[in-house]
Amino acid sequence: MTQIAEPPAPVRSTADTLARAVAHLKGLQQDGGWWKGELETNVTMDAEDLLLREFLGIRTARETEEAARWIRSQQREDGTWATFYGGPGDLSTTVEAWVALRLAGDSPEAPHMRAAESFVQANGGLEATRVFTRIWLALFGLWSWDDLPNMPPELIFLPSWFPLNVYDWACWARQTVVPLTIVSTLRPVRPLPFGVDELRTGVRKRKNLKPWTWSGAFEYLDKALHTYAKLPVKPLRGLAMRTAAEWILARQEADGSWGGIQPPWVYSLLALHLLGYSFDHPAVKAGFEGLEGFVIREETPDGWVRRLEACQSPVWDTGLAVTALLDAGVPADDPAVLKAADWLLGEEVRVPGDWAVKRPTTPPGGWAFEFANDIYPDTDDTAEVVLALRRVAHPDRPRVKEAIGRAVVWLQGMQSGDGGWGAFDADNTRELTTKLPFCDFGAVIDPPSADVTAHVVEMLVAEGLAGTEECRRGVRWLLDAQEDNGSWFGRWGANHLYGTGAVVPALVAAGVSSADPAIRRAVEWLESCQNPDGGWGEDLRSYRDPAWIGKGDSTASQTAWALLALLAAGERNSSTVERGVRWLTETQRPDGTWDEPQFTGTGFPGDFYINYHLYRLVFPVSALGRYLEAA
Repeated sequence: MTQIAEPPAPVRSTADTLARAVAHLKGLQQDGGWWKGELETNVTMDAEDLLLREFLGIRTARETEEAARWIRSQQREDGTWATFYGGPGDLSTTVEAWVALRLAGDSPEAPHMRAAESFVQANGGLEATRVFTRIWLALFGLWSWDDLPNMPPELIFLPSWFPLNVYDWACWARQTVVPLTIVSTLRPVRPLPFGVDELRTGVRKRKNLKPWTWSGAFEYLDKALHTYAKLPVKPLRGLAMRTAAEWILARQEADGSWGGIQPPWVYSLLALHLLGYSFDHPAVKAGFEGLEGFVIREETPDGWVRRLEACQSPVWDTGLAVTALLDAGVPADDPAVLKAADWLLGEEVRVPGDWAVKRPTTPPGGWAFEFANDIYPDTDDTAEVVLALRRVAHPDRPRVKEAIGRAVVWLQGMQSGDGGWGAFDADNTRELTTKLPFCDFGAVIDPPSADVTAHVVEMLVAEGLAGTEECRRGVRWLLDAQEDNGSWFGRWGANHLYGTGAVVPALVAAGVSSADPAIRRAVEWLESCQNPDGGWGEDLRSYRDPAWIGKGDSTASQTAWALLALLAAGERNSSTVERGVRWLTETQRPDGTWDEPQFTGTGFPGDFYINYHLYRLVFPVSALGRYLEAA
């Protein structure tokens, strides 16, 4: 129910807040026309980077010292490392950080190491860590390869219609699994000068051996695969290894990466190295040179630190920044806007990728997330870039229209059978993959999500395609996906605030009345979870614990998402909106941005989270701009 408005925050104060934020945002634009905020994750990136370099024999003293200093700085008072700011200690992250610090020379008797050890012991020890952590341990003889799930390279031969083929996995997972089939087949061991007995409990997790359950059936399959791996004659094994290597090499990007993300990048380099590819081989050389572009070095009071980004988001950040500036009233032919548009046009993907396995007749078009990721453009970036470009007064309008036209056709072709959109693939929904013993960390399939579907629907409407079958089916999918509490789940942002902030504007744009019960329920939910200080926040624990849904410390990005939904629903003059706007005006830093140590981005729900450093700026600019425009 709409509340009676309190006295609004002074419009001049809100306008000044917006002006400062716009100035700050413009100041962050790079000479090439793009924006890129840091993509902050957790110390597993840095621990695994040290372990990789140790395994390959290329770890240097400076890299070790600086990475170890960063890892120590992120340890909390209870001795743990978390996967997001303010979150609970994470067992596998803490184990990997402990091992990395041992590489750096930290004594296991040091107080910070003993504190970590106590946490690990109390939470199940090495035996309870995720598969990926135990793979890293196995590389150094600290865990047995026999006690890890077997992933045979023959997987590469399964046709795309057959269950468990590589295209049943989400793009990020398939690019990780294929090289890991090589690594786990070769089972290398390069011992370290120390052990990890301090972290063992001696208690192994009990396996489910009931063959009538999926987990039990796959345990028996895993046993059979381990037996096959020990046979002296495996006629397909050599061909499978060569085919997997060719598959990997064919998917290396122009910047040397694989998918522009850390896991497939690291494991692909490991696999190629184990197959005998030298450091001078063009693919390996490019891979390591590209990794250096993901390294952030920063001087701190304690000395230089070195940390690794898991990914980089320039296309996403630039699309959102252009939209934010236009929402704020910056002219559509402003030099900053035109420069960004030119850069985005140059980043259009014009070649087919893995997505074409499911959509072979769909012509390519669209944008990826990263600087270089032509094999894996995504629907979310494409929708947001189109929403930005279509508003730009670009002097070469035909070029813009042609790029948008290709993107629209590609997006329409990427709709899944149920009417929604996944991020990278269509109909990537076969849940059988998730039952494998290997899959104990992160999402491994890419089903449609509310936030991505909403962005595509909003784009189709903006392009005058609200009446098309694709758009109508997308709207129906969104209405059916509404949660009982009135919100929408957020796959790629935290969490129900992100989903609701995306869906409500899309539905209203598509013609759903602001008086429609679905919209009213969403408004009521947003009103119910506004914090006493006027802002909104949702802790990432909401992905595992429903008690956290809509609850958490107020953040600038999440407050903006709530405001974007409420403004689209016609709540411009409600006290809820006025209090949210006031929170943004009162918490803005003198330099025009906002403090936001909280992570509000999502990589894998429940497992891997992101702090997009530009979110705290672009979304408040959009929200405040739309608030003032509606005045």
